[in-house]
Amino acid sequence: MLFFLIFLGTFLLMECVTWCTHKYVMHGLMWYFHADHHQPKYAHVFERNDVFFVIFAIPSILLFYYGVEGGLNYRFFIGLGIMFYGLCYFIVHDIIIHQRLKLFKNTKNKYLIALRKGHKVHHKHLGKEHGECFGMLFVPLKYFKI
Repeated sequence: MLFFLIFLGTFLLMECVTWCTHKYVMHGLMWYFHADHHQPKYAHVFERNDVFFVIFAIPSILLFYYGVEGGLNYRFFIGLGIMFYGLCYFIVHDIIIHQRLKLFKNTKNKYLIALRKGHKVHHKHLGKEHGECFGMLFVPLKYFKI
């Protein structure tokens, strides 16, 4: 039960990590990598922005490695929480919102529609300054009402 709570807590905490990283790192120091996501110039399969998947995967991989060394321990479940959040991020952000794979195109789900609206408002800002909706899974209530 403790390992499940560690996994779940890590998964939920990753939304906060994502919000802070998106606002202060992606829209700050590492804007060079994130800019093409806001200002796409070419229709490529990959964007420079995709480097963030690798960056977030590294701690997860290391935690898996050290989490099985000498027997299964809490680090494995922290890595699992990070990995599952990354998987959800890919599904929500890249497939549902940006339609990199044409699935869920005509959804009637209110939560998914609110996610898309919030993210669309985020992408209204083409520069690294300003913006809103930096998270991924938690959508402000105002986007359910629009």
